[in-house]
Amino acid sequence: MIRRILAKKIEQLAGQYPIVTIIGPRQSGKTTLAQYVFADYQYISFEDPDTRLYVSEDPRGFLKEHCSRIIIDEVQRVPNFLSYLQTHSDQQPETGQFILTGSQHFLLSEQISQSLAGRTAILQLLPLSLEEIDMGNEFPLESYLFRGGYPRLHDKSIAPPDFFPSYIATYLERDIRLIKNIANLASFERFLKLCAGRVGQLVNFSSLADDVGVSHNTVKSWLSLLETSFIIFTLQPHYKKFKKRLVKMPKLYFWDTGLLCSLLGIKSETQISAHFLRGNIFESAIVSEFIKYHYNRGRSNVCYFWRDRHGKEIDCLIERSIDDLLPVEIKSGKTISNDYFKGINYWQKISGNTSKGYVIYGGESKQTRKNSIVLPWQQCLDLFD
Repeated sequence: MIRRILAKKIEQLAGQYPIVTIIGPRQSGKTTLAQYVFADYQYISFEDPDTRLYVSEDPRGFLKEHCSRIIIDEVQRVPNFLSYLQTHSDQQPETGQFILTGSQHFLLSEQISQSLAGRTAILQLLPLSLEEIDMGNEFPLESYLFRGGYPRLHDKSIAPPDFFPSYIATYLERDIRLIKNIANLASFERFLKLCAGRVGQLVNFSSLADDVGVSHNTVKSWLSLLETSFIIFTLQPHYKKFKKRLVKMPKLYFWDTGLLCSLLGIKSETQISAHFLRGNIFESAIVSEFIKYHYNRGRSNVCYFWRDRHGKEIDCLIERSIDDLLPVEIKSGKTISNDYFKGINYWQKISGNTSKGYVIYGGESKQTRKNSIVLPWQQCLDLFD
């Protein structure tokens, strides 16, 4: 089994809460992790039709039979069950009674906020991070971007072109139909691919609506669907103006670059080097690594971007505290250029921030410059040390 950093936090919180809930995308390793950490727990999946019918018709009977030390997989399949679980957990004083997993965030979040508030710790397990991937002695950047981080690809050595088409088909045909009854899946798939083509860009609802041929509100709904099912995430602009007018639209990224490359029609690692979206793909990978770093430790996301109305921009602004902002520029090139430092120099000048910023790039050497520290992509998480 691939070592998951989140395991330590799950074990800790299971000693503090009666219920721990693990959410994340399909195939991110939630079940494997839960069974590894809680090897002595009974495992039950609500994917099984007979079990699902039993729980739906007699939730009290199910909880009487399975009263504690239980892993329940795909709990979103019977959302009303959580109300009964609330009453049951209140009657049992011990911690670590139930470990719940689910692959659909918004079906769980609404039920949890109503039923299990204060009774469960919620953790997000995303595809493998750089800390968890076995890089080996020679693991080129293009391979990292092309393969992504879904555990099965690494654990079973599956080729991305064999994995992702089936993953996308299952997501569209099964998950999307379960979450929201979208009549025209072909339009939704086209929308998904158009989002891939806009990775690393500001979200433009009107442009997406025009290209797909749907309404502005439909695009908003579909984007929310992609976000709550852990396909994409949006990076919000930082609010601090420094006497500059700022853009208010978020930027769009994908949690997994392997999935992103598949949606872009990239068939091999060699295609990435010359692809016109190479820089955007790389930026998506690094920003997601920063957020995974925090989620894997049970922390909140503290990443933003900063951009004024004149196009001056910082790719990622990490809020270490309200008054301590760390600017990070992300460049896919393998040769360090003076252009890499322009954004940080400009931001330091207008913000009055004298601490060094960071440049994460596609090369292999670490350098310390006057106002910035340059880190190779493999060491991008060193800035949190």
